Amino acid sequence: MNKKLISVAAVGALLIGLAGCASGGAGAGGGAETDGGSGPKPIEDLVVGFAQVGAESGWRTANTTDIQSAFEEAGIELKFSDAQQKQENQIKAIRSYIQQQVDYIAFSPVVESGWDAVLNEAKAAGIPVILTDRAVDSADDSLYESFLGSDFVVEGQKAGDWVVEEFADADSVKIIQLEGTTGSAPAIDRAEGFAEVIGEDPKFEVVASQTGDFTRAGGKQVMEALLKSNPDVDLVYAHNDDMGLGAIEAIEAAGLVPGQDIKIVTIDAVKDGMQALADGKINFIVECSPLLGAQLVDIIKTLNEGGSVDKRIITEETTFTQEQAVEALPDRQY
Repeated sequence: MNKKLISVAAVGALLIGLAGCASGGAGAGGGAETDGGSGPKPIEDLVVGFAQVGAESGWRTANTTDIQSAFEEAGIELKFSDAQQKQENQIKAIRSYIQQQVDYIAFSPVVESGWDAVLNEAKAAGIPVILTDRAVDSADDSLYESFLGSDFVVEGQKAGDWVVEEFADADSVKIIQLEGTTGSAPAIDRAEGFAEVIGEDPKFEVVASQTGDFTRAGGKQVMEALLKSNPDVDLVYAHNDDMGLGAIEAIEAAGLVPGQDIKIVTIDAVKDGMQALADGKINFIVECSPLLGAQLVDIIKTLNEGGSVDKRIITEETTFTQEQAVEALPDRQY
């Protein structure tokens, strides 16, 4: 872009800012505005910055691969950063995207809180933000265009429903809960949904609840410790498959049979988890699909064309028993 066009764009951005445009409009980041507002920006000219949580699990790796593939297929440039599960790294990446004047920013928040400042910076720059997979707890929902992902509370409820049915004839049920990353939306909501369901019957008791940080190693380490102090536990509820797989290792190391001596319910339905379910080491899995790339591209295309999107877009997901896992595994994409 030559100096004359830059000058025109700068003046246009200033006038729009004075008029008090919404966060979805154009500005330093471009959004749907191009060439002084003549129409949507060509797809091949769009630049999107994506700040990923990390690579802590099979689910997250599948999510990253799917997003990168979707943007490559759409012909949209994607700037990608891995926060390594640290909020400060994500904030730094988002500020870098703002400085680079990308057209859109998307990210999966490491934790729920502490985003207002950087999101206000993106809004002031006129760069629309899309939340993927995880939400933020900001009271100002004008700071982002849309949330795309799962309903984590419902996932926890589905896990609880299976537990209530599975242990219908039991007199008491002792449960170990392996929590996700402390402060993260899925950890908070999956615990809440599960507690809502099992809390209706006093025979269900969560005897220990500790974070395994969504990792297999974390699940194994926490389960080893908690199993020593709770040898008579009946069930493990893990907030994701990877922690459940780690728990399996700890249970087997203790000379017990996972899926029989201690039943296990997890959330995600990645291939390794589904294989463990098919093998009978996990008893039930609630699906949480990582395949959000195509929907994220659609959201950006809609916004780029001047359209509007729902503030909350929930993905359709199911649950799996052992028999269903055996049937689904051959065609599983992640």
